[in-house]
Amino acid sequence: MAAEHSSVESEATQAPTTSWRELAVARSVDPARVRAEKRVQRFLDAALELMSGDSGKDFTVQEVVKKSGQSLRSFYQYFTGKHELLLALFEESVHSTARRLQEAIAEEDDALERLRHFTVEYYLLCRPLPDDSSERKTAILGMAEFAQQLLTEHPKEAARAFSPMFTLLHRLLDEAAAQGAIRSGLDHRAIAGTMLQAISFNSFAVTISGSPVRSDGSDAEALWDLVLHGLAAGTPKRKRSAR
Repeated sequence: MAAEHSSVESEATQAPTTSWRELAVARSVDPARVRAEKRVQRFLDAALELMSGDSGKDFTVQEVVKKSGQSLRSFYQYFTGKHELLLALFEESVHSTARRLQEAIAEEDDALERLRHFTVEYYLLCRPLPDDSSERKTAILGMAEFAQQLLTEHPKEAARAFSPMFTLLHRLLDEAAAQGAIRSGLDHRAIAGTMLQAISFNSFAVTISGSPVRSDGSDAEALWDLVLHGLAAGTPKRKRSAR
């Protein structure tokens, strides 16, 4: 089981293509890579701090440069503009979340329980509480807004950015099916995409329905119950298509 978990972690935390952060660092020659890593991180830290402030993601490149203590010339050495900076920041967030979730489910032996744990923990990470006035809430909403923009305007970039989370969830679905915990023959690729969408953008669902966010986390369990059992009271009968 340990080897199996290790395999999940390896696939979950590595995107199939080079990330935007890696591309930024790669623009420097090898001897300067360590310095480049530090400079890129300073830009990312500055952007995250600004995103956590009152303006959200509506900061400027000049503000990032000033807060990072570096030059505008240095910024454009690593990034082509604000969009690429936000993309690198979003990818960092996704990779960090995938690692955190992998650690959270690592001790679970039951495949269905790992899937439940993933759903609930990810939901709680994505959910900004209404009475939360912390910088974390502003950053979460800013990232959610940027993710929505990526999905609608830059689908290929979005697919690459979400790859660590998608790979992890896809593997968990495969494991649950192999143990007979979920129905066989399901399209795990499509289901993983649907689940990630439902979990990632749960704040919009609360807004649409006007439902209160439950501070006890029971809304996360409610989502898992919906994912697992659906809406039907019993086994639904398939309707024959009209000819």
